Formats: sequence, structure tokens, C-alpha cells
Amino acid sequence: MIEECKRNRVKLMTAYRLHFEKANLEAVKVAQSGKIGEARYFNSIFSMQAKEGNIRLRKKMGGGTLYDIGIYCINAARYLFQEEPIEVSAFSGNNGEKRFREVEEMVAATLRFPEERLATFICSFGAADAGSYDVVGTEGRLRMDHAYEYVMPITLEVTKGDKTQTREFGKRDQFGPELLYFSDCVLKNKQPEPSGEEGLIDVRIIQALYESAKTGKPVRLAGSRKQQRPTLRQEIKRPAIRKPEVVEAEEPHH
Repeated sequence: MIEECKRNRVKLMTAYRLHFEKANLEAVKVAQSGKIGEARYFNSIFSMQAKEGNIRLRKKMGGGTLYDIGIYCINAARYLFQEEPIEVSAFSGNNGEKRFREVEEMVAATLRFPEERLATFICSFGAADAGSYDVVGTEGRLRMDHAYEYVMPITLEVTKGDKTQTREFGKRDQFGPELLYFSDCVLKNKQPEPSGEEGLIDVRIIQALYESAKTGKPVRLAGSRKQQRPTLRQEIKRPAIRKPEVVEAEEPHH
């Protein structure tokens, strides 16, 4: 896709809504500002109950915990550290339920970054709804609750010593900004961030994690460098979407 778009002079953007969401972009600013010292490690959880029949549980349809929700944890670690992992390891768990016959129930992963920094996360299709991350530095830490959500407010806490600052970011439309940003890139001939390469880096990391889970061994990654990173300049705010009135139409079936 990347090569064909380049060849035909077509814009390609990976649909990462959090690259335009203020809370996560504020977290990037804090992590890089020195406010918590040098960011040393990242830890995250992301889970949900995926019911039987959900497309997330179908391997041939791109299902699996890492491709569907683990990718948020991976991408967050990358934009918070502003670096790419050089080695990964993982192992998976499966409680044997019928719904997990094609994909794993959950995965625990560790990513090694330059300067001996570590990122860890667990993602699961068989646990209660949860989604948060912590970045711990040499002088403090930041915590994001509901970090990957779009249906509820996001809370950012920054702690240094005995002082904690808390900010809440209200629910907002996270999909409209993606479309506005991408159309602007087309109209003004700008290279999108997140680009196709941004998505490719995450896919390569996921493939390496699955290889590690299969072999039981760490997997080294070829070095890659990103020229663009998400910053607060990309934040686009749009109000939360209200459920429209249904006119002569049935409710959608789940």
C-alpha cells in the first residue's frame, strides 16, 4: 500500500485517532518536558470482553488481541518515548473457551527501547473493560486513565514528590478530526502524520511479538527511525456526537 501510494502520488494515512486527541498529546508533552525526569518505563493494560461471534475473534478477518487493542499500547509507548523498540518478547494465555479457538485470549509483552528503557503491557479479550497506562520517570510519573477511550472522559495525573496534578479531558468526537486532518493533507499536499510507515512499524512489532510468543524467545528488531511524531499542534477538537433521532428505521442489530 505504501509503495503503490508513493508511485501514484496518493496520500496514505493510518487512522490513529489518538494522534489528534488532546489528553494523549499532553502526555507526550509532559513525558518529553523533563517534568517527571527521564522517562524510564511504561506499563499499560487494555482489556474487554469479546463475545462469541465478534469479528475480533476471527483470525482470517485480522482478529487477535495485539492487532485489535494491543496496538494502542505499542503505539502509545512509541510516541511517549519518541523512540522505536529494538527487542521484544511476549507470551500468550488462553483459558480454552470456545470463543478463543482461533485467537489468543490475552498477551503479555515487553518492549526494549534504546537507553535501556522498557515498556510492558497486557491486552485481553477475556477480562473486564480497562484501559490505562503509566510512564514512570526518574523524578515522577504520569498516569492516564481511560487512555484509549472515546466514549468517556480521560484523566491525566502527573505526580512529582508529594504533589499530584489532575486534569480531566471531556468526551469528544475523535473520528471527525482524523477526516479533517487527512483532507487538509490532500488539499495542501502535506505528508500525513500518522503515515503509512507509522502503521507498518506497529505491524512489524506485532509480528515479532507473535513470533516470540510462539518460540518462547526474544526477537530483535531492525532499527527504524521516524521523522515525524505526534505533538499538540495536531490536536483537533470537535464536540462529542449525540445519538441521532431514528426516523422510520430499525435499530441496528449487534
